[in-house]
Amino acid sequence: MSTEQLHTNGYTVINGIFTHQEIGLISESIFQADSSKSTFRKTKDLFAIRQFVKGIPGIKPLIFNEKMNAIVCKYFGKDYFIVKSIYFDKPEDSNWFVAWHQDLTISVHKKLDLPGFGSWTVKQDQYSVQPPLGVLENIFTIRIHLDDTDEKNGALRVIPGSHLKGIQRYSPDESKHKEEVCNVQSGGIMIMRPLLLHASNRTKNTSRRRVIHIEFCNLHLPEGLNWAEFQAS
Repeated sequence: MSTEQLHTNGYTVINGIFTHQEIGLISESIFQADSSKSTFRKTKDLFAIRQFVKGIPGIKPLIFNEKMNAIVCKYFGKDYFIVKSIYFDKPEDSNWFVAWHQDLTISVHKKLDLPGFGSWTVKQDQYSVQPPLGVLENIFTIRIHLDDTDEKNGALRVIPGSHLKGIQRYSPDESKHKEEVCNVQSGGIMIMRPLLLHASNRTKNTSRRRVIHIEFCNLHLPEGLNWAEFQAS
């Protein structure tokens, strides 16, 4: 899919970015990580790691292989950097689902009273805030799939083009005829814009779904406020 199509639809799927061996090395690094850190969350339905790239030793060079670096350069540009990363593991018997929504918050290092920044939250010393629309419009997300993902084990459902309408409420009538399911093979990636309306269903089979979610931006925040996970890609 071309960069123009990504702009129009708000997402694209590209398979074959990571080999089976590379997926194995990434999985082993996650398995060996210190799960006692506050950034780790584990329940029956979900295992998640916040500040994933920052907190897992040695994971960055495994993720940013030659193909991935070329993708970032082609679709985003050389001035984009990592601003947020999360690892999700949806187990085989998970009953966890996500309703239709847009990704409207960013992670920052502290709370400041700034024009256009609102809906502040904090969890385990991690501050989140909804920034001005211009910031959200300059964010891209790459979702790296460690397992085959389809409609039976929680693949994302999206409404193509919804990212072009700014911040909006979900409309069931709108989704009926436009919804698409984003099937991604193990070793493939999905690129999406955060304002794209998306959701995922409960798992309907016994297939695991592990995804690395990384957000990129090319904007620096107002003076005094920093991205919580700022890293050059």
